[in-house]
Amino acid sequence: MGANYLASLSHYIPELLACLTMFGLILIEATYKDEEKTRKFFFLSAGLGMAAIFTYSLFSLGKEPIAIFTNSVVIDSFSSLMKMIMVLGTLGAVLITYSSKDIDEELKPEFVIMATGVLIGGMLLSSANNMLILFIGIETLSILSYVLASLRKGDEKSSEAGLKYSLYGGISSGIMLFGMSHIFGVLGTINFSEMAGLLKAVDSTQVAILMPSFLLFFVGLGYKIACVPFHMWSPDVYEGSPLPVTTFFSIVPKVAGLAAMIRISHAFFANPGVLNVGWVGVLSIVAALTMTVGNVSAIGQRSVKRMLAYSSISHAGVMLLGVLVINDIGTRSVVFYSITYLFMTLVAFYVVGQVADKYGNDHFERFNGLIYRYPLMAIALCVVMFSLAGIPPLSGFVAKFHIFYAILLKKYYVLAVIAGLNSVVSLYYYLKLVRLMVLKPAESEDSISGFNYFNQGAVLALTFPVVILGLFWEKILLVADGAKVFLQ
Repeated sequence: MGANYLASLSHYIPELLACLTMFGLILIEATYKDEEKTRKFFFLSAGLGMAAIFTYSLFSLGKEPIAIFTNSVVIDSFSSLMKMIMVLGTLGAVLITYSSKDIDEELKPEFVIMATGVLIGGMLLSSANNMLILFIGIETLSILSYVLASLRKGDEKSSEAGLKYSLYGGISSGIMLFGMSHIFGVLGTINFSEMAGLLKAVDSTQVAILMPSFLLFFVGLGYKIACVPFHMWSPDVYEGSPLPVTTFFSIVPKVAGLAAMIRISHAFFANPGVLNVGWVGVLSIVAALTMTVGNVSAIGQRSVKRMLAYSSISHAGVMLLGVLVINDIGTRSVVFYSITYLFMTLVAFYVVGQVADKYGNDHFERFNGLIYRYPLMAIALCVVMFSLAGIPPLSGFVAKFHIFYAILLKKYYVLAVIAGLNSVVSLYYYLKLVRLMVLKPAESEDSISGFNYFNQGAVLALTFPVVILGLFWEKILLVADGAKVFLQ
């Protein structure tokens, strides 16, 4: 048994590196004096740790999939690629944190340490092959997220964000655990692969118990990706949290939740039957509502950060379309969409953060005439807005195109129409920001200190993939195509 666990550990290097990075950062932070504000070595160490995790996951892509720790964890190309996206999201949030004024200098190391802990929970979720590991992953991710949301201790909005997040999160976790207990009661196992085999032979009475149980199970994951009706926390938490935290929440928990949902869908609902029809039906309704509610709610927002929060809800609905087709094409589409969404989100929040630091808020009017003052930053934000809206030839268009392709192959024509109409609606609020930046005169000629050469270079570097992934998407799609879900 001991030898088996040691052999399993040898395949679990990315998670071990993440744990080592987290503990190392704690030790490094403990050595700093209070007057040493910048903590450059701390942030450099965090970057090196993330780079090591990303590099090892990258080399794991071509390896044969394997189930470790008595089949409770699966290491495959799909999980490795999702981990790489989460690592890049964490690294981007750390980069934003270094120059952000939205978090006090003495609290920035705390953010980085806890973000690494959330990353560990997300990595667990992407590889989970039984309900216990999945629940541990969700709770590891959630508990630290509650603290991150309320990181600005003296800010009422931040405290409110942390309280709402923890209340909604605690309730959703309890509901999910209640559903898990019923599933275990019917099937007698918590391992996904064993459960998948048993689901093929369930009778009508067991199906009657399992269908509502899986709906309760879905609550915990739906809360993580902020889909309707579990999205209520998202706008308030996004607005009240410090901007680097909002950026982080937009990427890592969402990608982790989608990864877990894809694996569950493939494990339990790939075969035709009542459970498959019920699960696809629920996801179809949720996806349609999520896209619609997110886009319609974003229209009337005054805060750009709050608008981006509702935008992220709508994008979660689009990615759910790729989940509900339950095939390799859908999985590939979600992976590619996650990669493009990562870069678009980082650029949008990076620019918005610097403007908000200057003026004390992120209202749309603060962006008036930005192109006349900082043309490169305005162009970068325009590119991202066009990409989020799905305008060709940018990566956002290619990502949406492949999601549409996946659902049209399954003949879900109504969902395709709803998604298309929602894309048109989203044009209004994305292009509203573009119009203000390009066609309105500048409110002020004051310089924005956050737009120094380093930060502008970082923004342009993050914008580059948004364009390149739209023009040369075949290469990345080949990588995403290899990210098939392994079922032991």
